[in-house]
Amino acid sequence: MKLHSNFLCALTLFLTASFGMLHAQDNNVNTEFGVKGGFNMSNLYQSEADDNNVLYGFNAGVYATLPISDFIAIQPEILFTTKGAKLDYNNALASGNAKFKLNYIEVPLLVRVNITKNFNVHAGGYASYLVSSKVTGDGDFNFDQEVDTDDLNKFDAGLAAGVGVDFNPISIGLRYNYGLTTVGKERTVAGTTYTFPDAKNSNLTLYLSYKLN
Repeated sequence: MKLHSNFLCALTLFLTASFGMLHAQDNNVNTEFGVKGGFNMSNLYQSEADDNNVLYGFNAGVYATLPISDFIAIQPEILFTTKGAKLDYNNALASGNAKFKLNYIEVPLLVRVNITKNFNVHAGGYASYLVSSKVTGDGDFNFDQEVDTDDLNKFDAGLAAGVGVDFNPISIGLRYNYGLTTVGKERTVAGTTYTFPDAKNSNLTLYLSYKLN
């Protein structure tokens, strides 16, 4: 999505401007264990992510916040998350939409910096395993077809960055995931090597978390 570049630039600038304040803060981050879930806006991209073909979905799972200083923590998570893309078509022959749905078990590993007790920024990476996939269509052509995950790249990995606001025991946040691996597998047919689909995941998440301890 085009939003990701503006979001990451703003996050970088904010981190730079705020880092000088950290020495004045004491014990801004504590050990936490909790559950979380959210709303996904996903897409597939090739050269760059854009705002077209957004597929709406969700994520849910558990997280831990493990402090390594008064304001910095490591935050691992385990999530079930949906990704993919939606294609709308409208021409002289047909109209409707097709959705390519990918379901992953995802493990983000993030460095969390609490600028204050109630505001954090986080960044790191994620690794995912594809558990199921399907294509569906609505409109002049209706279909619902499972896709064999062996025909796709089962592993996905990428970068993640976001911000969060804490209202103990509830937190809300916004995070962007930028995939670095292609969804499709590389294969050779008649001496020609290609990757299909030759695209990577892009995912913006608005999440809500609840601290259990």
